[in-house]
Amino acid sequence: MGRIKSKLVKRTAHALMKEKNVFTDTFEGNKNVLKGSAIPSKKIRNQIAGYVTRLKKQKNTQ
Repeated sequence: MGRIKSKLVKRTAHALMKEKNVFTDTFEGNKNVLKGSAIPSKKIRNQIAGYVTRLKKQKNTQ
């Protein structure tokens, strides 16, 4: 079982995926994409990068 993501992380990730289509299916790549954005906390930025990675992997398998 995985960790449950908060509404903030999910809402922000979905909004960023609509805006930018430069995300990949690797955590490190997504982390670098989010480095320039206005997300204040390193922890939240990493959670969003991980969630986006998970979404992209799910999208690629479908």
